[in-house]
Amino acid sequence: MMKKTSTMEKRAKTKAVMLPLLLQMASLPTALAFAPQPLLTKPTMRQPLQPLCMAGGDGGDPAWVKALMDAGGGDEKGKFEEEMKMKGLLGPNKGKGNPKLNANSRLIAWLEEEGQVYLSESSTWGEAPHPMAISTETVDEITNESSGRGLLARRSVNDGDELFKIPYDLCITRKSARKALGKDALLEGINEYLAMACQLIHEKYVLGEESFFAPYIGVLPEVSEVNPTFTWPDEDLAFLEGSPVVAATQSLQMKLTREYNDLLGGEDGLIAKFPDRFPAEHFTNDNWVWAFTMLFSRAIRLRNLRVGERLAMVPYADLINHSAFSQAFIDARESGDWLFKDGEEEIIL
Repeated sequence: MMKKTSTMEKRAKTKAVMLPLLLQMASLPTALAFAPQPLLTKPTMRQPLQPLCMAGGDGGDPAWVKALMDAGGGDEKGKFEEEMKMKGLLGPNKGKGNPKLNANSRLIAWLEEEGQVYLSESSTWGEAPHPMAISTETVDEITNESSGRGLLARRSVNDGDELFKIPYDLCITRKSARKALGKDALLEGINEYLAMACQLIHEKYVLGEESFFAPYIGVLPEVSEVNPTFTWPDEDLAFLEGSPVVAATQSLQMKLTREYNDLLGGEDGLIAKFPDRFPAEHFTNDNWVWAFTMLFSRAIRLRNLRVGERLAMVPYADLINHSAFSQAFIDARESGDWLFKDGEEEIIL
């Protein structure tokens, strides 16, 4: 049995081969998030980005108090005048009594335990305070529309700041799908979307709370919360008559049905061949649609892996409600600095 290495030992071991800005917390491929770099070539003064606003408020004390009360906490005067007022997102009771807040707390605990991801608002050895936190509801600053669960900035974020790192082993990919469901079922070269859709159904509906990914699956939305047009009934699509969206939606609906039938249905489908791994009561068309709703709204295309482009669902990183005007990006690279490479890969946002 392999000896379990403490977090402190891992940090000390990796410190010697990583640049200070890119300190690794575990010898695993990681997902990193960065604020976008400025496009100017001349040195310029850094301008801090404004923290995002909370849903239902302008980010001032009343909004923070409401978040804390929703989490089952108190309304102690002056609590939010301190720098770490983002603690109100969980409250002293850690979200007990609120399922969404409890799910947020569970995801954070899973990331910290399984991936040694540093998400604390306090600084520690070699680590700055994590600048972000999960909110159960966010609002688009431009459209004032609800964006659902998302990440908020605890404090100002500068261009080029490292935001977080997520181990690649915590991501859902075609590789993880084939490992979970068997390479004899999901053959080499299977479409990434199809493989990952199967794993999402497997983790959520077959394994449920026994799934390794349960804390991540637990924060994924339902179809009704995302509400993409390919899930609309015909009577709702009729309101868009004359728009090219209708034809595109109907084409996608037919493709999803065809892919489901070809891969899972019929005598030669996976449900018939491997009923223990692909139980018919869970691998339904409705669950298939849910899986693709997650993939189309959250999956990230990584373009610089050693093996080429790959699709991945990256926990925590997919909670960022991305703006069409943002310069931020997510990609992958071999971990380590320019002089020392450890042969692993990490994802960069």
